[in-house]
Amino acid sequence: MTRYIATPLPFPFEPIPLRAGGFEPALVPAIVAAAGTESARAALADPNVLVVTTGQQPGLFLGPLYTIHKALSAALLARRLSARWNRPVVPIFWVAGDDHDFAEAASASWLNSGGELVTRVLRQRDPAAPQLPMYREALGPDITAALDALTQDLPPSEFREMTLAWLGRHFTVEATMSSAYAGALAELLGPLGVLCFDSTQSAVKQLAAPVLLKALRAHRDLATALAAADARLKSGGHDAGIAVGDDATLVMVEGRLGRDRLIADAAGFTARRSGERFTIQDLELMARAEPTRLSANVLLRPVLESVLLPTVAYVAGPGELRYLRLTPPIYQQLGIHRQTPVPRWSGLVVETRVDRALEKFGATIEELLAPAPGLEARVLRSQLPAAATDALNQLAAAGESAFTALAAAAHDIDPTLDRPVQNAKTQVVSATADLEKKLIQHLRKRGETELGQIVRSRTALQPAGKPQERLLGIAPFLSRYGDGFLAELSGAMEPWVEQALEGAAPPA
Repeated sequence: MTRYIATPLPFPFEPIPLRAGGFEPALVPAIVAAAGTESARAALADPNVLVVTTGQQPGLFLGPLYTIHKALSAALLARRLSARWNRPVVPIFWVAGDDHDFAEAASASWLNSGGELVTRVLRQRDPAAPQLPMYREALGPDITAALDALTQDLPPSEFREMTLAWLGRHFTVEATMSSAYAGALAELLGPLGVLCFDSTQSAVKQLAAPVLLKALRAHRDLATALAAADARLKSGGHDAGIAVGDDATLVMVEGRLGRDRLIADAAGFTARRSGERFTIQDLELMARAEPTRLSANVLLRPVLESVLLPTVAYVAGPGELRYLRLTPPIYQQLGIHRQTPVPRWSGLVVETRVDRALEKFGATIEELLAPAPGLEARVLRSQLPAAATDALNQLAAAGESAFTALAAAAHDIDPTLDRPVQNAKTQVVSATADLEKKLIQHLRKRGETELGQIVRSRTALQPAGKPQERLLGIAPFLSRYGDGFLAELSGAMEPWVEQALEGAAPPA
């Protein structure tokens, strides 16, 4: 039986206040079509509707598990807030298709049938090439090889073909990284009532443009306020994890070299990479004629969300929670309601095969995740014959007793003998330890099967030394367990949603 262990993020929960509701009808086309979303879509027509949002930049095969953790956390929180307030609260996943970090988006990781970590990279993008946003980045023929690699690595299981067909419907040669991600995610989450929101859709861009222009006009005041907020955070020992200053605005533009940061200067604005120059009038014209070319950076994006959507809470990961501490001055300067940041659920999926290994070796999760070779050494040591263990213990005890007596006698004869006696003791202890190591090395050759179980179990929970949720993708879990996996995972999150509603303190 699969079990789920919470690993709470060390960030506090804040109270979640009400705000004015209502979903802008012009944004309905931005909701990605998917079966199972009919009820949630209908709720958007209620004039009092509110939303809980979360989001992520697109990634190959939906990226790491934390994407799913975010979505399920938002769904649970929305459901509970709806019951508490007796009004519709809809979970919405903001697909950040403007993101241009192809190196992060183009890789996916999973475990093959042998329990080994596999990381597949779609392709490399030349650093000098235009930094296309993911909604313009076509998957191309490379996606066929990536799907073939996943197909080869997924062992036979009840839901394997269904999982591969689901990915194959969306991750096609013609699709962009963003459209494939949004379509696959919407189909997966639709039955859970989660709506996926395409933030690059034309209506979204048109409604966002005035906010972006307002941020550009206020860039000096925003820069001053952000610098002060950053200084306060650092004086309190907090690092937002994102640089502010250097005349960088909160707005990005698509130019000759792709998505580019606008830098303020005396004459207006300059695109950081391409050097293209724009006056505020140029950007106002662009906002009217080509609004898709403008987008918000990570600090402005949550502010933009709150303008476009009646969001009361944003479910965030650790990196987001760090930089969201910087954002209150932006809300204040632009006169926008600040939604409450909520730490997402974080945890481990411990499958039956891992628990069987833990039981076999009498180990805990903590011991398994401790740096290698701690558990391996303990297991091998336990396989030493009793006679060898007794003899080594006797050697250690006898050596300690003998050298204690010898050291006292030698000191009485001449204190200068203290060091030679100590050196001799060190040599004997070292020789005994070396002997034990040799015995264990020979046991290692005989115990490769057991050691392999430990390595595979550790890799399942901490692949490449990283948290499971930050590297492994959802597809293999769906292949083994089907949609029931999401239902079980949601059930394991119930204690988390109670903390979120109570505004609980961070875990000790």
